[in-house]
Amino acid sequence: MMLANKLRLTGHELKEHIPFTALGAVTGVIFMLIFKNLSHASSHTLFAIFHPAHVLLSAMVTAAMFKMHRKQTNIWIVIIVGYIGSIGIATLSDSIMPYIGEKALGLHIPSHSELHHHESEVEAADEHLHEHMDNEHHHEEHAPKVHLGFIEEWYLVNPAALLGILIAWFLPKTKMPHAAHVLISTWASSSHVLMTTQNEITFQIAMSMLLVLFLATWLPCCISDIVFPLMLTDKPIEHTH
Repeated sequence: MMLANKLRLTGHELKEHIPFTALGAVTGVIFMLIFKNLSHASSHTLFAIFHPAHVLLSAMVTAAMFKMHRKQTNIWIVIIVGYIGSIGIATLSDSIMPYIGEKALGLHIPSHSELHHHESEVEAADEHLHEHMDNEHHHEEHAPKVHLGFIEEWYLVNPAALLGILIAWFLPKTKMPHAAHVLISTWASSSHVLMTTQNEITFQIAMSMLLVLFLATWLPCCISDIVFPLMLTDKPIEHTH
């Protein structure tokens, strides 16, 4: 019966979180339109702000939910659950799922003007070989890829997770609106798109990204905040709201 209760609660929570997750996705598209002209470096900076913030909030909620609904536990178990639940799922939400959406929509394909410019460079290769090689090296450095924050910004992301876990350990009943988690997660995902795409954000792309951002936020955030910690509990649970 406990498993059935957990599954029922999971379905209820996923349904309840649809409205403001959809609203969060809309703010993510607006975010992309506002910052669409930023350089790669500036978009990277946005990701380095919102992704650790997402991890912090996720670690707080995941560890607190687990601690409050577990009969017996210790800080090391809470650290493991909080770290996996925040780093793993935030990476899925902010990096992996947006990247899959970007690839599916062809956002990494160079524009016609970029292809024409590349062909011109090839034709002039004999005269500008060294310069061409430097440009290729620069392109490889900024080639679209899944940006793994806990590895590439380990000094920001991992401490953020540990800080969130410690807050949850000492202050497990600290109120953190789930809506704030959703918004921060959506903006982190949007930053990843801005950091890796080479295309103009047209109306069609914006509408497609609306769905990508919704899915990238809805399932991972609910899993991180609710499903993952509660599936590991050992006592009956009620609705989290």
